[in-house]
Amino acid sequence: MLVLAFDTATPAVTVALHDGAATIAGELVVDGRRHGELLAASIEKVLADAGASRGDLTAVGVGTGPGPYTGLRAGLMTARVLGSALDIPVHGVCTLDVLAAAAAGQAGHREFIVATDARRREVYWARYDAAGERLDGPRVSSPELLPAGLPVAGEGPLRYRELAGQGRWSEAGKELEAIEA
Repeated sequence: MLVLAFDTATPAVTVALHDGAATIAGELVVDGRRHGELLAASIEKVLADAGASRGDLTAVGVGTGPGPYTGLRAGLMTARVLGSALDIPVHGVCTLDVLAAAAAGQAGHREFIVATDARRREVYWARYDAAGERLDGPRVSSPELLPAGLPVAGEGPLRYRELAGQGRWSEAGKELEAIEA
């Protein structure tokens, strides 16, 4: 099994190759305006780093957002074309769910939020339990309207640091920690 997974729903273009047991190669490039240019090159780099070719792939996994239209379009169309050309399945996964799965083990709380930048002073967000199962969302709203008192993972806290003092965001940015209500 060799799954190529990528996401273009955030300012980062993220690409990874997974063999069913572990990630064997990965690439992350942050540039919110060049997803279309960067994705193909990142895919080729990851395949080369792993000593694999497109013909070795057994499936494609792609982040389905929420996120900006242009970035999503680049990722979803690339996944569709690869799946069709290679005659392999394509599986879509909510980007917030992937971020929640990564954050779930470190939350230490019964619930937490994943938030990413939606531009125009809004965030895409969803609420999760400690195991990373989605309880609410995805939604889009002003960051001030998110449930208070829950730790927040994702780029939302980094983008809207000024809200940390209002009890909504972690001062630590990337760290997932309790936030005062």
